Amino acid sequence: MDRFDKKESCIEVQDLTMAYGSFVIQRDLSFTVNRGDIFIIMGGSGCGKSTLLRNMVGLQAPAKGKVLYNGASFWDSGPEERKNIMRRFGILYQSGALWSSMTLAENVALPLSEYTRLSHAEIRELVSLKLALVGLAGFEEFYPSEISGGMCKRAGIARAMALDPDILFFDEPSAGLDPISARRLDELIVELRDSLGTTVVVVTHELASIFAIGDNSVFLDAESRTMIAVGDPKKLIEESRDPKIRNFLTRGNP
Repeated sequence: MDRFDKKESCIEVQDLTMAYGSFVIQRDLSFTVNRGDIFIIMGGSGCGKSTLLRNMVGLQAPAKGKVLYNGASFWDSGPEERKNIMRRFGILYQSGALWSSMTLAENVALPLSEYTRLSHAEIRELVSLKLALVGLAGFEEFYPSEISGGMCKRAGIARAMALDPDILFFDEPSAGLDPISARRLDELIVELRDSLGTTVVVVTHELASIFAIGDNSVFLDAESRTMIAVGDPKKLIEESRDPKIRNFLTRGNP
């Protein structure tokens, strides 16, 4: 049996409401991310996709509801337990968020230096391995300004993977990339999931990426301010009768 045949819950979002003061962004969100899934958070601009990601990774507390990791409620946990849960995360921000004054090797080494007791030689070896995994072997001494946008995204993934996380979170990973670079990044995400067994959560509105990599998804609707679908995007486009979902997944083409 394939290791992904038997679905096991990794993340559970329960009755989540996101708000800024009295202004509700999204309400009543409930969905499950299974272990080994590439799970897509999708919807139109301004619907709250990135805000949901921030609620899930500990950057912003929800107004109501729970986010559970292996049954442990993140926002109900104490600071130390919350920190331990967060150690299982790797995050790629939309811009890549690399330090421009550091080489790629120094960027990837940063979390290893901060959170482990590895020697300089061990860190150097791990950094080379992580960069090789994302196709950047030999680019250790390059600065972000010296490489392409797609390569910067790959370096950001290498840094996100530095501590061998169980879960990778990507916020609009294809933003600003040309179609070929975006496709290569999609292929890398699938390859990392398949080879490392990592669970991946991706915020995106890019249709090519949604259909190429998504196993499961939640669709956030800006108008009703709640989720209106959960499921494999390839099945949603075939089976959903909701015009909002069909228009989004077909870009309005019949």
